[in-house]
Amino acid sequence: MIPKHARFIICIFFIMFVLGCTAGITKHSRSMVTYTGTFSALQKTPDAHKGEVIMFGGRVIEAKTSPSLSELFVLQLALDTGGRPVNPDQSEGRFIVQTKQLLDPAVYQKGILLTVVGTIKGSKVGPIGGFEYIYPSVELIEIKLWPKGMRTRPMIHFGIGVGTSF
Repeated sequence: MIPKHARFIICIFFIMFVLGCTAGITKHSRSMVTYTGTFSALQKTPDAHKGEVIMFGGRVIEAKTSPSLSELFVLQLALDTGGRPVNPDQSEGRFIVQTKQLLDPAVYQKGILLTVVGTIKGSKVGPIGGFEYIYPSVELIEIKLWPKGMRTRPMIHFGIGVGTSF
């Protein structure tokens, strides 16, 4: 039998665990994902995967809006198990998120981290410097912006009041 104070401590840890692991993308949207390949494989042949649903994350490079379409140009970053972008220094390429709803450039600013669930619509060719680049094009289903101060690496803290992070 577990002592009363131990049950209380276990309950507190469980609540903290559940709150700490809440994902930004809903369970419903996650269940829609059908593409299980890598980003680099998708980038090579985006038109071959039309209609599949992806979940990718990254950093906004640019946001463009018009009366009929909003586009986010995103530098792809790997996702952790919670769906958050990690390792901001490693990317397999870029993709475009498109939607008919307004994605305000003041909100979707350059550099902000996000996670997207969307349907692959094919590809769009655009310039990067003097090169033609093939962007996988994704129609938005759900999007999650991550706070600017969010750590993109695990943090372990030891100590009471004074400690260190690894």
